Amino acid sequence: MRFDELSLHPKLLNALSHLAFEAPTEIQQLAIPHILASRDLAASSRTGSGKTLAFLLPMVQRLLTSRVLGKRGPRALILAPTRELAKQVHAQLRLLIAGTNYKATLVLGGENFNDQTRALQRHPQILIGTPGRIANHLQERSLFLDGLEMLILDEADRMLDLGFANELKQIHDAANHRLRQTLMFSATLGHTDFEALSTVLLKTPQRVTVGQEFARHDDITLNFILADHLDHKEALLEALLKQTTYQQAIIFTATRADTERLATLFNSKGFRAVALSSDLKQAARNTIMDGFMRGHHSLLFTTDIASRGLDLLNVSLVVNFDMPKVAAEFVHRIGRTGRAGAKGTAVSLVSLKDWPSYLAVQQLLQLDDSFTALPGLEAKFNGQVPAPRKPRRAQHPLLHKESAAGKTRPVRDPRAGRVAAADRQRPDKQASTEQLEREGFAPLRRQKPNPN
Repeated sequence: MRFDELSLHPKLLNALSHLAFEAPTEIQQLAIPHILASRDLAASSRTGSGKTLAFLLPMVQRLLTSRVLGKRGPRALILAPTRELAKQVHAQLRLLIAGTNYKATLVLGGENFNDQTRALQRHPQILIGTPGRIANHLQERSLFLDGLEMLILDEADRMLDLGFANELKQIHDAANHRLRQTLMFSATLGHTDFEALSTVLLKTPQRVTVGQEFARHDDITLNFILADHLDHKEALLEALLKQTTYQQAIIFTATRADTERLATLFNSKGFRAVALSSDLKQAARNTIMDGFMRGHHSLLFTTDIASRGLDLLNVSLVVNFDMPKVAAEFVHRIGRTGRAGAKGTAVSLVSLKDWPSYLAVQQLLQLDDSFTALPGLEAKFNGQVPAPRKPRRAQHPLLHKESAAGKTRPVRDPRAGRVAAADRQRPDKQASTEQLEREGFAPLRRQKPNPN
């Protein structure tokens, strides 16, 4: 199939020709006809399959061919879970509307609110933003969605994971009219809260799923390497980067602190590394991503903030320095390579701490138990998890002390023997059985002498 068979506007076909896009991908072939027919849609396809173009093309087509519904507010709103993904969607959209009179504006968290308000007052037809900042503008009444024609959620499940459910419902309420068309796109739709949200946002939606939700990616070679500890992982990563041929690499870590620490470490080893995390200011994040996309850096150390949607064509190697806590996130991480038909490699370092996460990924993707090793850096850990030790009974520290052999033994009162022997020699300290029974085992009371 060719793009001209999808009944697209001549301006869009001209833009696609300039971008050297010849044929639509499978998700584009299936999704675009439903969207052009003004149906709500929930679509799922593996990462790197062309989902962004699948909603941008029919969105621009609608703006070109239909009349405006309202006098204020944007005609289309695209929501993305992260600022980086929103910027990437905006960049692709600008290429499509270059030959039109339409304006697209970015509204992201972490940027100046007043500058965004002034940009909104210029009435852009298309708005791209993150849910939190869009909701803020609705609360401050600097944004109105009365005439919104299309609401598009990119990576909808990730927005739910980040806790944006209330903001999404608030945006829905601000643009809740019968003429609005809603699209939900993601690499995965099997989210626990997705069905509940879709019943609120979508009206009798069409569902499109391309391929198995968590199928193996044929263009990505998976390797797993066992590791013993943190220092061993660092040595493995250094050897891997020196022995592997790659253009650019993304290394995923579990914590933001590790991104900075590892980037500093590998810069000192002669690599061109940079760190990206969510606690950086937006200007710094923009500079880092722009430099990486321009090839100024060969290594990007990051957390899961960069696991969704980013289209980085020069990334041919992905390394999981730490395995993700959620198995589905593994699919998104490795999807940063092997995009648009290119080949890629994904390597995961698995230590004892990562073993439960590895087992979850193995079950999700139906993987075999096969590990590779780097010569001279073989791990002692072999995947055998030691059985948990039985908890020892808690003992009062005053009743036991440590012996020279390392074993605890009861502490004896040195006076106990002497006091017991002395009591046996004193008749007044001995009591008859009848008296003990009469007193109920209470302490013996000394009787007062009779004055008579």
